[in-house]
Amino acid sequence: MSKERARRRAERVAVLEREKAARARRVSRRQSRRALVRKLTPQRRGSGRLYRRSRAQRAGIVVIPLVAAGLIWFLVPEIALRIVLIALIVLVLPVVVVVVLGRR
Repeated sequence: MSKERARRRAERVAVLEREKAARARRVSRRQSRRALVRKLTPQRRGSGRLYRRSRAQRAGIVVIPLVAAGLIWFLVPEIALRIVLIALIVLVLPVVVVVVLGRR
């Protein structure tokens, strides 16, 4: 009877050891995959925020050119001049934003 129990216990231990080894292999593969992915993905710099302006600054960047375009549209009589001035606003806006608000 004790030999039978010892044999069954040895079988259980052998099964547990195989499962433990398989689990260790899976964990090792997962860790190496994660390390490879971390190595291949580009590193982020900075705080991770894509847009660093306040809500008021963003509103100003949108509202002020729209108001200027509206004023140009109503105050300038010639359509060609209107289009040129509005295109000028669109082209100059990024420069004005950087100069006035800074790059951050």
